[in-house]
Amino acid sequence: MVFYLVGLGLGDVKDITVNGLDAVKKASRVYLESYTSILCYGLDKSQLEEFYGREVIDADRTCVEQNSDEILENAHNEDVVLLVVGDPFGATTHTDLVLRAKEKNIPVRVLHNASIMNACACSGLQLYRFGETVSIVMWSEEWQPESFYERIAANLERGLHTLCLLDIKTKEQSIENMMKGRKIYEPPRYLTASAAAKQLITISQRILEREKTPSYTEDSMVVALARVGWENQKMVYCTLSQLAEVDMGDPLHSLIIPGEDSSTGRRDAGHLLS
Repeated sequence: MVFYLVGLGLGDVKDITVNGLDAVKKASRVYLESYTSILCYGLDKSQLEEFYGREVIDADRTCVEQNSDEILENAHNEDVVLLVVGDPFGATTHTDLVLRAKEKNIPVRVLHNASIMNACACSGLQLYRFGETVSIVMWSEEWQPESFYERIAANLERGLHTLCLLDIKTKEQSIENMMKGRKIYEPPRYLTASAAAKQLITISQRILEREKTPSYTEDSMVVALARVGWENQKMVYCTLSQLAEVDMGDPLHSLIIPGEDSSTGRRDAGHLLS
């Protein structure tokens, strides 16, 4: 028997591969990992169940990270599927789950699919010229980390593009509810491209205040992507300051900071958007 990690791709319920659908139909249990990404906005678990013709069990962060034994239970004797939006290895959580399965001598099969990590090429920027991907977290009044800036700067220094994945918060608890053990969750929140642009501009201004030269400025050109792979996909090519005022619509959003073309000294400007 096999533990399957099945990628769902980026958009429609029909984006699952033929092999993935076969695994779902024959499995004893099918879980949907529901916190590292989201299904196409407006698509819910019930629509997956209707298309697959079977029950889909919601697997939140607690289930996947802390109660993985529940998912892997009896996988020696029956096929179990974990559905993952995008590609199964788009998040390190799923690598850990594979390692746990192997420790239990449970056979694992991964059925890949499209993710933002390769679909970002829709911008016209070449995949082989992307450097390290970064995650931009959602700032609060008390917490405004800048650690991702160093990786963006390192990519730009090498002439490489940076894909910035924007924070999502689903099934989060307030500190008060967490401390009191109340399972009350905050509404889902998603970092927008415009909010991320404002955070990046703030960081560049802080670096200037430290009498250093930032790797980008508010006038740097960037590519904003929204709902890649969905019917209402949107792409915008503009300066950071302009992006700060752009409404990209419903989530999910991501952002690309293009690198310098070392051979010509100009930005590779995403010709599909020009």
